[in-house]
Amino acid sequence: MLEELLKAIPVLFSSMLKFILGPIGGFAAGLNPITTILATVLGTMASVFAFTFFGEWLRAKVLDRFGRKRKKFTANSRKFVTVWKKYGIVGVAALMPLLLTPIGGTILAVGFGAPKNKIIFYMFISASVWAIIFTFAIYEFGKAVLPDFIKP
Repeated sequence: MLEELLKAIPVLFSSMLKFILGPIGGFAAGLNPITTILATVLGTMASVFAFTFFGEWLRAKVLDRFGRKRKKFTANSRKFVTVWKKYGIVGVAALMPLLLTPIGGTILAVGFGAPKNKIIFYMFISASVWAIIFTFAIYEFGKAVLPDFIKP
């Protein structure tokens, strides 16, 4: 049990940065699929909580101080505005694991002024559903399609 939890810690941290790394890391570590799902969802939600509640502070204190000034209207920012106007928080949460990172999806939702409780709720639902789908897909087809260095 303790060994399983210790193996799950890197899965949790990797899914904080990029969602798909959680299920791949759990498969590579030989974790139980349920442990992989839980670690992936916990890692994703840790990023969501951090950037939902501290995102504005981080931007004001860190990024604005050290970052360079950028153009506000670029092709990418226009795409995000289009996605937001068309689908709202539900669309951003649903696309977060596929196209964005947990950090990117949360920053996008916070930047457009979505209520914090809705961000948390929809990101949790999305992370849970996608973690189940990705984990079972990787555990089912991983031995056939993943490179040898990732296989347990």
